[in-house]
Amino acid sequence: MLKRRIEKRIEEFFRKNEKSALLITGARQVGKTYTIREFAKKNFDYFIEINFIEMPQAIRLFEQAVNSEDLLLRISALTDVPMVKGKTIIFFDEVQECKEIVTAIKFLVEEGSYRYILSGSLLGVELKDIRSVPVGSMEIYEMFPLDFFEFCGANRISETIMESLETCFEQQTPVDPFIHDRLLDLFHLYLIVGGMPAAAETYLKTNNLKEVLRIQTAIVRLYKKDISKYDPDEKLYLEDIFNLIPSELNSKNKRFILKNLNENFKFSRYEHSFIWLKEAGAALPVFCVQEPQVPLPLSKATNLFKLFLSDIGLLASMYADGLQLKILSKEKDINFGSIYENAVAQELRAHGFDLYYFNSKKQGELDFVIEYQGNVLPIEVKSGKDYTRHRALDNVLKQEQYGIKQAIVFGNENIKKEGKILYCPVYLAGMLHQQVMEEDFIYSLDLKGLQE
Repeated sequence: MLKRRIEKRIEEFFRKNEKSALLITGARQVGKTYTIREFAKKNFDYFIEINFIEMPQAIRLFEQAVNSEDLLLRISALTDVPMVKGKTIIFFDEVQECKEIVTAIKFLVEEGSYRYILSGSLLGVELKDIRSVPVGSMEIYEMFPLDFFEFCGANRISETIMESLETCFEQQTPVDPFIHDRLLDLFHLYLIVGGMPAAAETYLKTNNLKEVLRIQTAIVRLYKKDISKYDPDEKLYLEDIFNLIPSELNSKNKRFILKNLNENFKFSRYEHSFIWLKEAGAALPVFCVQEPQVPLPLSKATNLFKLFLSDIGLLASMYADGLQLKILSKEKDINFGSIYENAVAQELRAHGFDLYYFNSKKQGELDFVIEYQGNVLPIEVKSGKDYTRHRALDNVLKQEQYGIKQAIVFGNENIKKEGKILYCPVYLAGMLHQQVMEEDFIYSLDLKGLQE
């Protein structure tokens, strides 16, 4: 069984939020349904699952119910599982098929007899109002493919090893050479298998990369099937854009060149295609910023971007035959740079970061810039031995007006600190994560002398 980081967040949510539902969203095949089922069965006495694709009649329940009591009565008619107050959780799956879900869940939560968890894909496409959820009724968590550390757990890397990696990263000391070499090998395997649970489980059971590729190819076909359903008359170049991602990443500057789609391409006309791929979770856009200064969104250029695939394993499966063997053999004629960058983009996004890069004719281009601990953190990704050569990064660090305190270069080498730059193994990209308040943060301001 694959252990997912989001499991802890789900358990914590239901422990702390008695009057709220939880929606798990994310791309297809990232493991949402399985994770929810396991959580529900472990934490509740009674578990009811309603899938709006498998049970289309359930959609009519939401359309025709007059109030929460009426809806609960209708739900009881769909299941033979007892509905016991305070001990039952109801799971609504594939909620993108039911546009009434947001309104309905508000009233069900207010009624208060049961707990609710929801899941769906393509929500940004199908349910455009999903972001305007009534405050207090439902929270949204996004789920991603397995990150590299989850992949380590699936391969039974010990907690002791993982804790030692965290210590090395925090103290900026080298990883044990034996561990470092083995984890680099495991990371190269991850570049092939990726983070889709079905692909990872197939590898763990068979060690057969051909079977892994078969699973990945089926997932890519599923994504293309979703694409074909969206605006079937024109498709807004969606499938062409999706198919171009591997070759565009393999180009010199990795930027998505719009003219490769059409000589007369205008971004404003086809912007919805890129938004669809992002909202469906199929692709990760990385937008260019004009200045590496916080807040980064203020200088974002919406028509300049790189486009990565949401899963590094799917990307590998879309390249020409034989790439998997070349990666494992570490052949020099592969553009590892693009593959490494996709893996880092996937890792950063899974850990809550919005993705940007910086490009200037005068200073050069930085692979990524993110907001980290209140500051801009430039990130370079190097796959070769010349990892200490980074002209653009050196130029940016010299600019006093940017006030950049530190930078990271991810590559194949062990941890080393030189000035403001931390050289770090690429497999440790997951050590960067957004800071969140794990515990309640109680703060009381002394206003004595001002109050009545």
